[in-house]
Amino acid sequence: MSDYLLFATERYALPILQPLAQALHEAGHVAHAWFADGAAGSALPAPVRMLEPGRAGLRAAVALKPRAVFSAANWVPPFVAGAKVQLFHGFNVEKRADARGHFRVRGLFDLYCTQGPATTAPFRELAAQAGHFAVVETGWPKLDPLFRDDDGAAAALRAPAGARPVAMFASTFTERLSAAPHLFEAIAAQVAQGQRYWLLTLHPKCAPELFERYRSLAGANAAFVETEALIAAQRAADVLVADTTSVVSEFVVQRKPVVTFRNRAPKPHMIDFDDPAELEARMAQAFAPTPQLQAAIDAYAEAIHPDRDGRSSQRVIAATEDLLAGALGKLRAKPLSAWVRGLQIRRELGYWGPGAR
Repeated sequence: MSDYLLFATERYALPILQPLAQALHEAGHVAHAWFADGAAGSALPAPVRMLEPGRAGLRAAVALKPRAVFSAANWVPPFVAGAKVQLFHGFNVEKRADARGHFRVRGLFDLYCTQGPATTAPFRELAAQAGHFAVVETGWPKLDPLFRDDDGAAAALRAPAGARPVAMFASTFTERLSAAPHLFEAIAAQVAQGQRYWLLTLHPKCAPELFERYRSLAGANAAFVETEALIAAQRAADVLVADTTSVVSEFVVQRKPVVTFRNRAPKPHMIDFDDPAELEARMAQAFAPTPQLQAAIDAYAEAIHPDRDGRSSQRVIAATEDLLAGALGKLRAKPLSAWVRGLQIRRELGYWGPGAR
C-alpha cells in the first residue's frame, strides 16, 4: 500500500481525478488530495483523504511524502515528494499556438500521460529534445466513465426526455471563443418548442450572468448540468452543440456528432457555422449524419483517444510505476527554468518551508 497525492487548481479537474482515485483504491493504495486556487474547497468523495486547503494542507502534503503526485493542472508544487505526473485538463483544441498551449513544457513534470496518437507523437519529440521527462500513451482517466457502467447517472439525465432526442450545449469560458452569449436566444427558442430535450452546461469560469440565463431555461424541456456531471451528460446526449471547448473532443470520442459555433480550427468531423440563425439546420445535419461525416468522426476519435475500455486510470498507475522502477529510462536533471518556476510557485502559495524528496 502506498500514498499518492491528487492535485487540481480548478473544479473541472475533479472528474479527471475521480476515476484515478477509484483505481488507486481498488489497487489497495491510498489517494490523498490537495486542491488550490479555483478548486480549493472542492472535494472528492471518500475514500479519498482530503487535505485542507491552504498552507496547512500544503504542509501536510509535503509531510505525506507521496509516491507520486498526479496533476490535472498546468503545474504542480515541485517541493512535494514523489514523481510528478501530468494528466492534462483537456484535449488540444488549438486555442493557442503549440508553444503556449497544449504542448508547452514547463519543466515541472517527470511523466506525461498522453491521451492518444495526436498528442503522443509531439510530446515524444519534445521528450527526446529535453530529456528530463518521459511520455506514455495511457488514455485519459476522465473518459473512463464514458466506457463503463456509471450506476445509471447518464440514464437518469436522459429519463426526462422520454422518446425525444437529446441535445447538449457546452461552452468555453474564453470570451472571444465562447458561443454562450451568441446562441442563447436560438437555444431558448428550441427549448421552448420542446421537440428535443436539452442538457445545458457552461465552463465554471464563465460569467455569472451567463450561468443565470442558461439556468433559467431548466424545466420540462431542459436541465442545467453542473461540471461534476459533465461525463454523464455526454453519455446521455445524442448531439453536442459547442464552440472551441475541449468538450467537443470528449464528445467525439464516443463517435457522436458535434455542431460547433465559430470553432477556432474547424475540422471535417465538425459541423461548423457562424450565424445563430443556422442552428436548427446544422442540428438537423447532426441528428442524421452522412457516411462521410461519420467516417470523419470515427477517424478523429481514433487519433485523439483510441482506448475505449475504460481503463486509462489503470494505465496511468502502471506507467507511473514503470517510471519509478526506471523502466522508462534515466531522466536528465530539470532545467534552470524549473527551479525558477518552483520559486514562483512557493511565492504564489505563500510556502517557504522545507521541501521533501
